[in-house]
Amino acid sequence: MTANHRIPVTLLTGFLGSGKTTLLNRILRERPHTAVVMNEFGEIALDHRLVEGIEGPMAVLGGGCVCCTVQGALAPTLKNLWMGRAGGRLPQFERLIIETTGLADPASLLATLLHDAWLARHYQMDGVVTAVDAQLGADTLARHPEAKRQAAVADRLVVTKADIARAEEIEPLVTELARLNPQATILVGSSSTLDVGPLLSIGGWQPRSDPAAVRAWLAPSRVAMQPLLAGHKPAPAHTDRIQSFSLSFAEPLEWEGLLAALGMLIDFRGPQLLRLKAIVNVRGRAGPVVLHGAQHVFYPPQELPAWPDADHASRFVFITDGLDPQLVQRMLTEFSQAARDGLIERAHNDYGKDFLTEGGRDAVS
Repeated sequence: MTANHRIPVTLLTGFLGSGKTTLLNRILRERPHTAVVMNEFGEIALDHRLVEGIEGPMAVLGGGCVCCTVQGALAPTLKNLWMGRAGGRLPQFERLIIETTGLADPASLLATLLHDAWLARHYQMDGVVTAVDAQLGADTLARHPEAKRQAAVADRLVVTKADIARAEEIEPLVTELARLNPQATILVGSSSTLDVGPLLSIGGWQPRSDPAAVRAWLAPSRVAMQPLLAGHKPAPAHTDRIQSFSLSFAEPLEWEGLLAALGMLIDFRGPQLLRLKAIVNVRGRAGPVVLHGAQHVFYPPQELPAWPDADHASRFVFITDGLDPQLVQRMLTEFSQAARDGLIERAHNDYGKDFLTEGGRDAVS
């Protein structure tokens, strides 16, 4: 690996006690040339002492959650790691893992990694891995919104401690996780023995241009789990604020209208827009455009040279927290039409007024 190669970054998250550090140790045993940034909440940092046999550099961000009080320290820490590696002062690590506190909101970290120009040139966001305790996970998801948001933005969901849990505990948990995030791959097992291969080289934040990779990236229900769930269907999405839904548009969309609609959703409903993946037929462009975002964080659009299949409809997959699917569909449709008619400013003003009014267009019609 050359000094100019971008380092893949894995964001390892999960609620308090979910087994993140045990999972991290498992990864490091097989991938020792890994740099680690750990965030520990509290005045005395202890968790990093539990990490075993690391051959790459480690940095500890203590005294607060990396998504809020110490977020400003993340970018300098990553820059120092890169410069130390490039200058020979640190080992030539091949990847980076950021382990968050159990209360972290991953979207803020993604914003730092994707929007800091220097970091974007030197680090490549690879994927979000979320650990969920097999025994306590169902209760945690029910009681703590942070845990649901961590699950909703994941590319891989790891149900940990399955070796000490009962099947009747694991089954409803995996069903709920599949409902919260049908696009994530779900892995069930023990953190200390789990195969680490599926947790790395995910490519979840920049799909490759080959058709199979794009189809897999966008497809729902990419679930790999134990056979105990055969035939078990997820609970209906209306039972909870966090839901997944997909939208399809047969006619090409106007780029200006699409940007305006998504921009308003981010500005006014950003915290509710937990995850978005889309492949879009943009009027006037030969190939499709791929969109990927979480809350207020959006990866730069990527235009692919060709469609992955014969279906050239625009396809959107959303995971949201209380965001009305009808509102989203209506905005994408109306803003695209407004762009064709030269009325984009009027649409922007109309929706802006409604968003500033309680209820408004966010109510189900």
